[in-house]
This record gives sequence, structure tokens and C-alpha cells, in this order.
Amino acid sequence: CKPGAKTLDFSGLTMGTSYNVVAVDPTRKVNEAEAKAQIESALALVNKQMSNWDSTSEISRFNAKTDLGSMGISTDLAKVMRAAEDVHIASEGRFDTTMGPLIELWGFGANGAKHMASDAEIAAAQARSGHGATLNVGASTLQKRRSDAQVYLSAIGKGYGADQVGRALESLGITDYMVEIGGDLYASGMNPAGTPWQIGIEKPAALSGGVLDVVGVSGYGLASSGDYRNYFEQDGERFSHLIDPVTGRPITHKTASATVLAENAMLADAWATAMLILGREKGLEIAKAHDL
Repeated sequence: CKPGAKTLDFSGLTMGTSYNVVAVDPTRKVNEAEAKAQIESALALVNKQMSNWDSTSEISRFNAKTDLGSMGISTDLAKVMRAAEDVHIASEGRFDTTMGPLIELWGFGANGAKHMASDAEIAAAQARSGHGATLNVGASTLQKRRSDAQVYLSAIGKGYGADQVGRALESLGITDYMVEIGGDLYASGMNPAGTPWQIGIEKPAALSGGVLDVVGVSGYGLASSGDYRNYFEQDGERFSHLIDPVTGRPITHKTASATVLAENAMLADAWATAMLILGREKGLEIAKAHDL
């Protein structure tokens, strides 16, 4: 324990979800208003770079392009796109930021009506997606290989946002903190009780919920992906919102939830999605190969 330390709590809305920050101020000298402003500033910058809902963001401007010329991008967006490419390759294509056409096809987009897609529709959507087939990721550039290529960062952006809030807190001298955005988090140092941050993993049950396990997290990002809430049923068959980029179809295995610890929240966010799409057997095989 750190006698006399002050606990700081911040929360708000960002990226279409909520954020929560808990930090320990051992000096009791951190200005709370300044800390809140730093958090909000970090989140605003990530949104300006990576939000698909902001038409003026970097990624939205890239998506709006129809030419095949390369576009200069910020250091932050380049870092996220390179990480997305790395996880795409390591997961054997199961993590893919260009899957918009498939997500829309099955009705899991913003305005879609959920329905079972035909083989021809799946083939057409797959032709318009695929990280390697539609994008070139450079050190500071992003380029389309197809004029209709689209990038969606919802499965990696929240994690990166949590990491960036952590950097903002560290700039104020705070080293003990937990940042969570929509369930993706990064935890550093110790909680107010002087132990690693205690994070509950939810039971993968649509109705009952509750805590399946509790993990002590310090110096890691953690994220979970679940298959037990967002789905539809048609003709007695259940269709998950998690679509395998390789098949173009919702996953059919029985794994309901995957939780990943990684060196940062960005990678935990991406890998949690990839692991659930892979399923337990193949997922654990790849996790072992990549020391996850």
C-alpha cells in the first residue's frame, strides 16, 4: 500500500462506447482537471485519426479516396495499420480490417438487415475485401490496391485508445493506473490496495452473466471477444456476428469467448477478435506459436 495516496476516477463516452480510468496519485499533487483534460485530448486525437464515424478523420478520408495513389498518414495511424497487418498475417488471415463488405452483407453493419447470404454474394464481398489484396501499408503511407477498399478499425482502435490514455497519464507522473475503453484495457503498476489490478472476465452467457474468472493485470493489455450476444437465427440455424474472413461466413465452432493478455491493449484488442474467430483448437495452437 501507499499511505496517503489518492485515487483518481475518470469516466466518459468515446468511440461509440464508454471509458473508465482509475489512477493512483501517491503525491496527491496531480491536478484532476488537468488529468481529465489530458485523457480527453488523447481520446480526441485517436478519434481524429481512426474513427469511421467522423467523416473528417484520417481513416475516413482514406476510405473516401477512389484513386490508387498512396496517402501520407500520421505516425499513430501507421503504427496501428502495421500492427493490424502483423496480426492479420500471424492469425492466418483471421484478423482483417477490410471486412466491411462481408459484415454489411450479413447484416451486422450500421444499417443492415440480418440475413443468410448466398454463395455468390459471399464471393462478391470477398473480392472487395482482404487485407493483402486491397491494401499496401507503408512506414508512413497507406495505399489502396482496389479503389473500393475500405478500412474499419473498430477491432483495434479502442485498444490503441487505451494505450494512448496510459501515455497521457504517464506524462503527468502517474505510473499506477487502469484504462478501459469498451472492455479493452491496459493496466500499469498496482491498484490502490497495492496489488495487480483485478480484472473480471465475464461468463459467456447471454442472460446470466457474472464473473467467470479474475485475473491480476500489471504491465499488460487485456481484451475479450464474445460470441454470445450479437447473432441471428434463420431456419433453425444460428449465425454469429463474427465472420471468418477466410470463408466469408459466420464462425461455426463452439468457442464462445476468448480473452487475451498482450504487451499493450492495441494487440490484445486485435488478437481477442482473431482468437475467437480461430476457435479454441486452432487459436491455442497459434497462441503457443507466437508466445501469447
